[in-house]
Amino acid sequence: MKTNRRKPKVLIVEDDEVSTMYMTVLLEPVGCDIIVSKTGASAIEECRQNPDIDIVLMDIKMPGMSGYEATRQIREFNESVYIIAQTAYALKEDKDKALEAGCNDFISKPVNGEYLLKRITDVISERMLH
Repeated sequence: MKTNRRKPKVLIVEDDEVSTMYMTVLLEPVGCDIIVSKTGASAIEECRQNPDIDIVLMDIKMPGMSGYEATRQIREFNESVYIIAQTAYALKEDKDKALEAGCNDFISKPVNGEYLLKRITDVISERMLH
């Protein structure tokens, strides 16, 4: 039986090439369409052009615009996309700041691949049911 379900779409917002490659390889078994942005401004633009993005993996510390600010601006026009903040800052205040900016979830770097993959597959499964 053939299904017409589309592939989940994930936006990786990351200025570090190695981290981007790691996440791309990590997501391979999920079979996602992956979009990569290196800046907050380009992430906002990708979200505008692709309103069907399911998940944004948002690096918080980037040159220029922070992930917090990019998230706030994305939330102005897209409330449904699931945004996971990823940062080397692992203090409770940092998590609170990410959630206040509009992120749905928070993971600290170095990223635990198994945990991140579980979060992503859970979110995708939940979204595909609705």
